[in-house]
Amino acid sequence: MFRHVYPFAAIVGQEKLKLALLLNAVNPACGGVLLRGEKGTAKSTTVRALAALLPEIEVMEGCPYTCDPERPEDFCLDCKENVRRRVRRPIRVVTLPLNATEDRVSGGIDFAAAVKTGRRVFQPGLLAQAHRGILYVDEVNLLDDHIVDIILDAAASGWNLVEREGISFGHPSQFILVGTMNPEEGELRPQLLDRFGLCVEVRAETDLAQRLLLMQRREEFDADPASFLDRWQAENAKIAQQLAGARRLLPDIGFPEHLRTLVSEICTEHHVAGHRADLIMEQAARALAALQKHREVTVEHIREVAWLALVHRQREAAPPPPPPPPPEPDHQHPEPPESQTEPEQDQAPPPEMPPPPETPPGQEEIGPPEEEQQPEAEPPPRPEDQHQQTLEQIFAIGETFKVRKFTSPRDRLRRRGSGRRSRTRIAQKQGRYIKSTTVVRDGDLALDATLRAAAPHQQRRQGGNGLAVVLKPEDLREKIREKRIGNFLVFLVDASGSMGARGRMAASKGAIMSLLLDAYQKRDRIAMVSFRKQEAVVNLPPTSSIEVAAQLLREMPVGGRTPLAGGLAKSYELIRNYLLRDPTGRPMVILITDGKANVALGDQKPVPEALAMAGRLAQDERVRYIVVDTESQGLVHFGLARELAQAMAADYFQIEDLKADTLVNIAKENLS
Repeated sequence: MFRHVYPFAAIVGQEKLKLALLLNAVNPACGGVLLRGEKGTAKSTTVRALAALLPEIEVMEGCPYTCDPERPEDFCLDCKENVRRRVRRPIRVVTLPLNATEDRVSGGIDFAAAVKTGRRVFQPGLLAQAHRGILYVDEVNLLDDHIVDIILDAAASGWNLVEREGISFGHPSQFILVGTMNPEEGELRPQLLDRFGLCVEVRAETDLAQRLLLMQRREEFDADPASFLDRWQAENAKIAQQLAGARRLLPDIGFPEHLRTLVSEICTEHHVAGHRADLIMEQAARALAALQKHREVTVEHIREVAWLALVHRQREAAPPPPPPPPPEPDHQHPEPPESQTEPEQDQAPPPEMPPPPETPPGQEEIGPPEEEQQPEAEPPPRPEDQHQQTLEQIFAIGETFKVRKFTSPRDRLRRRGSGRRSRTRIAQKQGRYIKSTTVVRDGDLALDATLRAAAPHQQRRQGGNGLAVVLKPEDLREKIREKRIGNFLVFLVDASGSMGARGRMAASKGAIMSLLLDAYQKRDRIAMVSFRKQEAVVNLPPTSSIEVAAQLLREMPVGGRTPLAGGLAKSYELIRNYLLRDPTGRPMVILITDGKANVALGDQKPVPEALAMAGRLAQDERVRYIVVDTESQGLVHFGLARELAQAMAADYFQIEDLKADTLVNIAKENLS
């Protein structure tokens, strides 16, 4: 029973991981488990070890749907029409590949069999194989959203329904869902994250003794698996008996009414959305009580499982409402003496200082002369820098608003992905069928085009084989599909001291948050890079999480000098990593700056260095750039942002008064 599978009882540490899996094995109503964390922490080993603990199940011999002999009402067509004998086999662990298509997951028409036999034949997918077993989804956060939706719908309903290509077919699909993900590679959308019942933050062991014990046991298993399994067989059998007894005891577990109040209070205190956390916590507590052979759930059971149900659902509390406006002064009374008004003046914001006078490029505003630059030492602070440091602050996010639709132009590249933004040809068996091609690569057969290609040759092909249509390989046509996918927008923001004037940064933050809200609906991804002082930093990594984005935007400071070249380099580093993961992606960088630079990466002057780097970035035709000029358009202006846009082959726009809606309109007009 446990042969060639690392024993569950021998796994070192990872107590929460093992507990979450056992709870789901006892009570599938726990809703599966999501394992978030580092690679190489025995996630898949533990899942397969759990499957070895579960008792064998009785199935109909040769049935691809794992029909339960005790439930004839759920039999598939083959089991209803043919007499099959009952057999017993171990629980399956079905692993979902990362590049799985919709047909591979849920099933679809077997076109090869259909054209040969003249009958519609349904080809079962992975959800049929996983019925009454375990479905293991590695790197679930890298799957397309619509694939994750299919899996989670089947896990919640216990039924897989396929309705496409002119067929409607359903079958039972009840399984223990286990998903893994590395948060560094991207998060799941909140509504998908919430669909997992329990969540475990998996980390490597930090205790030296535990790590040594882990190495020792693994080496012993690899050297002599049979002997190692024999040594742990008794412990494994004990856990298996505990698991089987808990499953029998589960229907009789009581849940006192006052504990439901406690569950609701815990969920409310952690600001969870919806009621799924309440229901999952109750089911997990009942499973834990059954494992511990208790007839009734206690407070300790709830406390032990609460964090498993809340860690991926808890949210920050809503910010407090703004304070009421101060009362209007009473004009019937004389003004108080000046000495009495000083405390109120101290609490008021300081008056806006006039900006330093504009100077020609190459002088103090742009940077010191070349002979004055000293790479070995920090340049002496200038008066305007000291002024900007004094005014350094963190601006609030400006007012958000609804964003109008914008899309990227179509091309002939075939992409993978999902979303609701831009239409593109898709390299998957999904989306709208727009035309056919003679190049057959994915097996997505276009039956109508194939029949039209074969029709003129039917008279000379008929050979008495009884088929209505005779097909040849040269007749085959494949579908070209089109669907909407998301985009990747990178905001490169000048966060130097000059951006703090006239509310420019608050407006920029409001625009970015508005685009993020729209991107959340369209399944886009957005990132933000800011540059200030001596460096550029990634304030907002690629994400679609509103909560994370809002927190990062609130903490972005403004003030200091302008390392423009550093910002360009950091944004391209972010884009390059994105294109390594998705070579067909279409990222766009929106640069918000006045073009003035006074910090260089190397020995060149700051402005020529930034222009040279912009020219190098323009050579990558996969990236599109937009430059938004924030320089005041008065009698004296330098036009450095325009020069930057020309060097970068970017679209250029001037802005006299940078407002959130102005910025968004620019982005929308140039994405279309």
